[in-house]
Amino acid sequence: MTTSAADPTAEEPGAGPPASAPGAGRKTPATADSKGDGGEEKPRRARGEQTRQLILETALRLFRERGYTETTMRAIAKEAGVAVGNAYYYFDSKEHLIQGFYDRVQGAHRAAAEVVFANDKDFAARLRGVLHAGIDVNQPYHSFAATFFKTAAEPSSPLSPFSRESSPAREAAIAIFRDVVDGSTAKLDPELRAELPELLWLGWMGVVLFWVYDRSPDQRRTRRLIDGAVPLVDRLVGLSRLRVLRPALRQILALLDTIRRDD
Repeated sequence: MTTSAADPTAEEPGAGPPASAPGAGRKTPATADSKGDGGEEKPRRARGEQTRQLILETALRLFRERGYTETTMRAIAKEAGVAVGNAYYYFDSKEHLIQGFYDRVQGAHRAAAEVVFANDKDFAARLRGVLHAGIDVNQPYHSFAATFFKTAAEPSSPLSPFSRESSPAREAAIAIFRDVVDGSTAKLDPELRAELPELLWLGWMGVVLFWVYDRSPDQRRTRRLIDGAVPLVDRLVGLSRLRVLRPALRQILALLDTIRRDD
């Protein structure tokens, strides 16, 4: 049973930042990011970032070992050796920890993508490399991915890849696919070029969903899906310049614009 988005710490009665916690009612703990003497500010910020990363690393390890729903904020704080209030200062809830996870994985995906970009100009090779790199960086978290994906599937959940809270990671992911397109030698319709990065990201979301529920050894079926889909995408992108297909392309782009709008 998963924890609902409305009550991410339901397994921990009374969970939330204690009234005396550093993060309760204010956002300036005594040990992080406060402005004191000029010589103290940077070391405090560095210590604060170290504490934040320690909490995140501990949470991800416990998620792998115990599962997402079975891991409480109190357990994370205890394992990390920090006060519960300090854990709540950096992450308001387990859902915010997952946002930290999103940001970390996105950073790793960007670093892996840069290696692909440095070696390939061909559109298909760049796209295939970036998709496989995304699976590589997510692989260590496959064991508990399905658990929090169920929470992310709730329309109101901040874990949703389409939520406002997820917008930094979403925009960073779309930027990777924009570099796939812009740095390639692909010749395509100018209107499609502008929209293709977001379309590729939507396709990536489908790959991630397939990967989450892929129980084949090392998720080999997901790898085969990538290797089979990329040539098809490459061919469709190449065909986008044909005049006979432009009316259909305009309809697709118009549909994308329609569903993107919030009426």
